[in-house]
Amino acid sequence: MVKNMLEDLTGIGSKTKQALSHLGIDTLEDLIDYYPYRYELVKRSNIEEKKEDDDVIVDGIVMNIPRVVYFKKHLERMTFQMQLQDRMIEIVIFNRGYLKKHLNVGTSVTVFGKWKPKKNQIVASKMKLGMIKKTYVEPIYHLTNKITNQKMIQWIHDAFQYAKIKPSMIPHCIEEKYQFLKKEESVLEIHHPTSTVHLKQARTRLKYEELFEFLYKMTLLKEMRKKENGLKRTISKEKIKEMIDQLPFSLTMDQKEAVKDIFKDMENESRMNRLIQGDVGSGKTILAFIASYTNYLSGYQTAFMAPTEILAIQHYEKAKELLEPFHMKVVLLTGKLKVSEKKKIQKEIETGEVDLIIGTHALISSKVTYSNLGLVITDEQHRFGVQQRRELKNKGMTPDILYMSATPIPRTYALTIYGDMEVSNIKTKPMGRKEIETLLYTEKELKDVLIKMYEELKKGHQIYVIAPLIEENEESNAKAVDTMYENMKKAFGKLYQIDMLHGKQDGKKKETIMNAFKENKIQILISTTVIEVGVDVPNATMIVIFNAERFGLSQLHQLRGRVGRSDLQSYCLLVSNYDKERLQIMTKVHDGFEISEEDFRLRGSGDFFGNRQSGDMNFKLADVCHDFKILRQAKEDAELLVQGKLNLTKEEELYFKNFQKSMSHLD
Repeated sequence: MVKNMLEDLTGIGSKTKQALSHLGIDTLEDLIDYYPYRYELVKRSNIEEKKEDDDVIVDGIVMNIPRVVYFKKHLERMTFQMQLQDRMIEIVIFNRGYLKKHLNVGTSVTVFGKWKPKKNQIVASKMKLGMIKKTYVEPIYHLTNKITNQKMIQWIHDAFQYAKIKPSMIPHCIEEKYQFLKKEESVLEIHHPTSTVHLKQARTRLKYEELFEFLYKMTLLKEMRKKENGLKRTISKEKIKEMIDQLPFSLTMDQKEAVKDIFKDMENESRMNRLIQGDVGSGKTILAFIASYTNYLSGYQTAFMAPTEILAIQHYEKAKELLEPFHMKVVLLTGKLKVSEKKKIQKEIETGEVDLIIGTHALISSKVTYSNLGLVITDEQHRFGVQQRRELKNKGMTPDILYMSATPIPRTYALTIYGDMEVSNIKTKPMGRKEIETLLYTEKELKDVLIKMYEELKKGHQIYVIAPLIEENEESNAKAVDTMYENMKKAFGKLYQIDMLHGKQDGKKKETIMNAFKENKIQILISTTVIEVGVDVPNATMIVIFNAERFGLSQLHQLRGRVGRSDLQSYCLLVSNYDKERLQIMTKVHDGFEISEEDFRLRGSGDFFGNRQSGDMNFKLADVCHDFKILRQAKEDAELLVQGKLNLTKEEELYFKNFQKSMSHLD
């Protein structure tokens, strides 16, 4: 019988299928593509050689009926005696009471856990029935509560009999050049390792393929855009200079260089695809307004997209103040508007009555028709997606695109990752901005933190307090917003207004709270990282970040950038009992690019390419920092392929020709 659906595999019913779907597994092919995130060497431990809290793997016989004790909320403890060769030891395992029915007296079992020699006890993290027959490498998968690792291993094993492995993206000549394992062999090895040597070879081959495919697409897009006609403009530099001269501040050297880059792109016959990388508070938004004004002088409309309504409103208010004196009509288009207001604005956009439209992604929805769209600006987006470009192209528009990001990335990586873009960097801060003083405290020094906060509040200034969680949970000692709110109420509630902000609140609630904070009706705002991006409250001069060890350095730097938005001295207080050496970097280094270098060195790329920055880079195995040598080689090879310098078979030539055609339809 041919099996081609998940339900055809033993043990997968409708509920399990739903659980697998949460992991992104909907087909047999998805199952094969679901790679392990780590591996465990299963080898019997000699506990006589082990010390306190060492990891151990032992096997033996259950000698008594396990006892389950329930305590606290949703917490249970199961214990039993196990005969381990010539000695008896106690096994303790938490929240696994459901295993009791399988652990009859005389059952053989393998236990993984921490050895406690003083108690003659193993605190188990997991266990499975049966003894260790031989040393082997076991793949470990990310799972949901309803799926065990053993079930996942079995289903993937069964899926190999019926599903097809995706064809290799790597040309045969490159496979030979690096002596790569074949694709099928690599995928099989990664799920069913035969040895650590073969596993390493398989992982290297699959990492290379992921990076090669991504960089081939990027290189191809860049080449295609070079040939793509941009909008023709005659730029009046005198009028733009007049506008810049009337700004209430002077541009920094980096801003002036970025303006030149934008002018050059907009005058060029090719389409602009530029990223402005600027440190927090470096003044990227004014560049967006200058680009909008340049675009307006050439008779085109600009769509300026922000990631949140809070930011969109902030940009709108600033744009009206700076651009309306130069006869630009600015409108705000967000989800909170009444239907009648939306229709009115949409009509004005269609007839060309408005010049700059600020809002969220709704700006490129099918309901919005532009009269003459010439520029799309995206704020805090890693990549203006292929789907969005296609939607605009389907409307007959190919506007210039300007991206802005406050997540500085080391230049070497930026040139590789943003391979299809031109990059401008802004490092210098606007005149008059003071360096934010960053201090590190332990939780025992909380009294000192509260005194420091009180000193700032007495000056009439405002404070952000950051907690890493929305709600407390059993497994974490980290602070939650609601707990922090209660604590701050006890400390300051009689003197100052306190409120909280987090991602579970609806948009209207968040906006109301944020506006109240901007107007100084709230003096202490307790929040999760929802305030990380772009929010500008000049009177906020202190940010206190609890459990600072839970954040990457770049994210801490982003959070720190919420203060220091005026000429007032500002402070960032980091509270943590852990990871002091890493967090000390924040007290000494204030440059976002330097911090990003440190973060890459310490943590890899994960901190940079989370959901907000991820774009097309959903790699299963590759890491753009740790695998940078592979990435650089893949980039060189991808460029050779695009330039037609690789020795392809006729079949491969046809494949890549068709691939290029499919890419041209997308872009």
